Amino acid sequence: MKLLCPASELEEAMDRYETMVFRLAYSYTRSRCDAQDICQEVFLRYFCSRPIFASEEHRRAWLLRVTVNRCKSHLSSWWIRRTVPLEDHIPIRQPEYLELDLAMAQLKERDRLVLHLFYYEDCTTREIAQLLRCSEAAVRTRLTRARDRLGALLKGG
Repeated sequence: MKLLCPASELEEAMDRYETMVFRLAYSYTRSRCDAQDICQEVFLRYFCSRPIFASEEHRRAWLLRVTVNRCKSHLSSWWIRRTVPLEDHIPIRQPEYLELDLAMAQLKERDRLVLHLFYYEDCTTREIAQLLRCSEAAVRTRLTRARDRLGALLKGG
């Protein structure tokens, strides 16, 4: 029988990383409800798997990797591909971020992901490359292209 991580360790991890996990899941899925579900799944996996980390950076990277994997699994599921989020019909976003949010929503998943990791989670290109399992040069190229696409969308082009 596998031992679960202590509740205090889980609480500490959630206090420290819950916002990061939620933001990444929301950036990926564009749905608050789905992001909340994914966030719960990530910490449930953390609780059940009881991983051992060499450092705090290792724990952070593990949580980011599991979040990305859960998002990919979630978006590829049969049910999700055939539903429309309720949030698409109810305007609940803050007006000052609406333009940026709408532009980000128009980007491809991979573009949103690299922009989010770089700008919101302060990941280096090396960390992003490790998370996405690609080269640093590929990450820099993706960032440049994603910035260009976002800029064009914000300018109306």
